[in-house]
Amino acid sequence: MRTLLVQCAWAATRTKGTYLRSKYDSLVGRRGKKKALIAVGHKILIAAYYILRDQVAYKELGSDFLDNKRKGKQIKHHIKRLKELGLDVEQINQIIALSNQPKTEIKKAKVA
Repeated sequence: MRTLLVQCAWAATRTKGTYLRSKYDSLVGRRGKKKALIAVGHKILIAAYYILRDQVAYKELGSDFLDNKRKGKQIKHHIKRLKELGLDVEQINQIIALSNQPKTEIKKAKVA
């Protein structure tokens, strides 16, 4: 069974724009190719279990799922760190508002 899962993991990591590919890419740098393949095979096994148990169709999360998940956690973490450094919520909101504006508007805001 392990061999079959590893072969499926190899195939899943070769498809572009999928959740399993992005999961593999995020793991391969830290764990190495073989352990990353085992982890992707485990993800496939878990997904297959819940698909069979609940009798639902497979829902592809997409390659940007992990990035969006990480982005939210990183924002919360950095806001917490800024608060620990002594910035208040109003200053943080001003920084966020400036970062969301186009670069030309930021230059105008700095000049004014």
